[in-house]
Amino acid sequence: MEKFFKAVKRKISGLILALVVNGVILLLLGFLIVWTDFMLRLVMGLIAVVVAFMFFYGAYRVWSFKEDLSDYLKFLK
Repeated sequence: MEKFFKAVKRKISGLILALVVNGVILLLLGFLIVWTDFMLRLVMGLIAVVVAFMFFYGAYRVWSFKEDLSDYLKFLK
């Protein structure tokens, strides 16, 4: 049981860390928007890439959590 909760805690901590890092990147890119037209285009493209990465990473984390949960529930049956 403790092993399961440690795995869940690790997965949630990893997801939180990924969201914080992506938030910091978006914040820095937000400051860069105010300078030039080229920088605005570059920043908008980078934001799209960062958001796409965030969705893929979130989907991977949810899938990984589902696999761990299903492995754990098999032992209960």
